[in-house]
Amino acid sequence: MSQTYQPKKKKRATTHGFLVRSATKSGRNVLKARRQKGRKQLTTV
Repeated sequence: MSQTYQPKKKKRATTHGFLVRSATKSGRNVLKARRQKGRKQLTTV
């Protein structure tokens, strides 16, 4: 069996990055919720 997680920095950024989150209303809600909760890191990249 092969490992299922093949990390790529670009893929990670384009899927979960700050600019992607900021682009949509629901993504902005995610950032808002994480700010409210007091997360040290809002997004992965």
